[in-house]
Amino acid sequence: MSAEGSTPWQATVLSLFPEMFPGPLGHSIADKARKSGLWSLKSLDIRDFARDKHRSVDETPFGGGSGMVMRPNVVDAALASVDDMPGRRIYLSPRGARFDQAMARELAAEPGVVLLCGRYEGLDQRVIDARGLEEVSLGDFVLSGGEIPALALLDACIRLLPGVLGAAETLDEESFEEGLLEYPHYTQPREWNGVSVPEILLSGHHARIRSWRREQSEEITRQRRPDLWARYRGSEE
Repeated sequence: MSAEGSTPWQATVLSLFPEMFPGPLGHSIADKARKSGLWSLKSLDIRDFARDKHRSVDETPFGGGSGMVMRPNVVDAALASVDDMPGRRIYLSPRGARFDQAMARELAAEPGVVLLCGRYEGLDQRVIDARGLEEVSLGDFVLSGGEIPALALLDACIRLLPGVLGAAETLDEESFEEGLLEYPHYTQPREWNGVSVPEILLSGHHARIRSWRREQSEEITRQRRPDLWARYRGSEE
């Protein structure tokens, strides 16, 4: 894990569209953290490792079927070029394990991560096996490529690095940190559109406020995410 004055957390991305990075990570909190040396980014173009004049990276699948498949020799050469970069080798794929806050914490605690962004119908299984790639997905849906999931994964990790956000309490109270969705938030004005801020939040009684927020988190989780609720209740037993 990176801290101020130490080695930056290293993000390495292999993509057919390296110009998509840093993208949104070049703004706001993530950009300030990168300029402060809390993390660094290296993005490489997979096409640079193609062996023909057309810089071909894909081919038709054996056995037939629609679409194209990323060639193992090209992707393997790209991965070999970053053998010295730290972190787990993750292939963004819709068939991967679902990315969550727990995984974000794990990755943020490591020296960095190497992300391979898939395209087309996918990647030749042989390079996945040979390189021991860890397949990770954002959820049960399909995107055009792994670049957007890679950006989301990096954003989730970067904000957990020491020094990126202010108070540690900000992270402790966020959604998923205790297996619950986050409670509702309110700010000025005290009355807006005919609705007042809940009186408990104006009481100054911190223990009661914490209790109210926990109750709200539990109710929201129960209503909106029965899967999380069942897991949370199971962890309490």
